Amino acid sequence: MTVDVQQLNGLTLAYVGDAVYELHIRKHLVQTGQVKPNDLHQKAVSFVAGKAQANVVFHWLENNFLTEEEERIVARGRNAKSASVPKSTSIQAYRYSTGFEALLGYHFLRKHENRLNELLKAAVQFIERND
Repeated sequence: MTVDVQQLNGLTLAYVGDAVYELHIRKHLVQTGQVKPNDLHQKAVSFVAGKAQANVVFHWLENNFLTEEEERIVARGRNAKSASVPKSTSIQAYRYSTGFEALLGYHFLRKHENRLNELLKAAVQFIERND
């Protein structure tokens, strides 16, 4: 069965993108020499928090880092109606972080490895500079 990625809703793309980003962050932290489980968890939270992801997307949008197609994918994720919103973040940050994750999920499912890696690297660099 082949899935048409173009037809997937934003929350489904975000579901996949969340896993892709979480794994990337864990790999990044271990590769930087961090090995204590509590330290790994605390540092990972700073990368995967909704506010951090939303700030990455705001930065990308303000600096025209995304293609028009990517902006549409972010909007699809941002506009998706979720049954719940975490208490730890604002609704706006949550929606933009969902757009961020949807974009990553989209590129992962489309097998756009180069662009996915470029986005992951840019996100990590932005968060590390602004943490």
